[in-house]
Amino acid sequence: MAYDIPLPEHSEADPRERKLFEIRREAERQGQVKSPGIHPSGAPFPVASPQTGYYGIPLLKEPAWTWEIPLYFFVGGASGAAAVVGAIADYTGADRKIVRDARWIAAAGTVISPALLIADLGRPERFLGMLRVFKPQSPMSVGVWTLMGFSAGASAAAFAEFLRGRYGPSLPIRVIEQAGQAMSMAFGLPFSNYTGVLIGATAIPVWNNNVRELPIHFGMSGLGAAVGLLELMGNNKSRALELLGLGAAMFEVWEGWRLESRNKAALNPVKYGASGTITRIGGTLSGPVPFALRAMSLLTDGRGSQKMRRLASISAILGSLITRVAWVHAGHVSARDWREPLGVPHVQE
Repeated sequence: MAYDIPLPEHSEADPRERKLFEIRREAERQGQVKSPGIHPSGAPFPVASPQTGYYGIPLLKEPAWTWEIPLYFFVGGASGAAAVVGAIADYTGADRKIVRDARWIAAAGTVISPALLIADLGRPERFLGMLRVFKPQSPMSVGVWTLMGFSAGASAAAFAEFLRGRYGPSLPIRVIEQAGQAMSMAFGLPFSNYTGVLIGATAIPVWNNNVRELPIHFGMSGLGAAVGLLELMGNNKSRALELLGLGAAMFEVWEGWRLESRNKAALNPVKYGASGTITRIGGTLSGPVPFALRAMSLLTDGRGSQKMRRLASISAILGSLITRVAWVHAGHVSARDWREPLGVPHVQE
């Protein structure tokens, strides 16, 4: 129900009061105000615009991350996936060398990942400060605690592997081994892909528009890198590893097609400019190249097959690393050029 606001008598002599009541009447009758407001000359009111931002500050802030973060994303993806692969290999009675190598890859990740994260934060006490509380609604808080749980489990499993090799199997070693392995597997899966959730839960358009796909994309990319590392460590005769690598590459092919087929302005940073080129290079090395090489390897026997598997492994590892670099770089570009472009895509580099 609309109410007609009466105009006070004193407003006849005060044009500012009259203007105010006219705006109120317009809002009451039409549900919106189209009349321009009053901007007194010299007033300290900021004028925000897509070109100048707010007081000259961009409306979106670029990520403050340094080079350590994409490397942290890569190491976390590969080591987390390796822990899961190693645990499954142990539970299914696969080659013991796969289990042992996977544990050492995971253990290396428990050392490198915190070091990279602390280096980006600048001071170790900042990392410790993140452990004071646990916030389930914060991907960063959940990620840090996931890192701690994964580090504890993977380190225990690798330590038990070392004791087994030196002193032989025993019940205490087996208990430590199984407990650490179960813990590293439970935390390894989210550790390999939580970074996709982390960047997706932001206001950066190119990340936010892929919030559902990024965790799976990072997880499959990490799996491809983990399989590649295991094969380069001498486990290049395992058919199960080859099929895992083929599946990860197949998903990356689909992910590349999905990005290319979506015509959305927010996705321009991963399709155009330098950031788009890097994204395509990473996607090609993660998807089509290892997929084609592994498919041919399955149809070929002998040294040719092993060479193609080795090349596929190298391609998957490089593609996984470049993919992380590409998405972080695309986030910077998207923050600088956040506006919905009209007509020809516009990407600032």
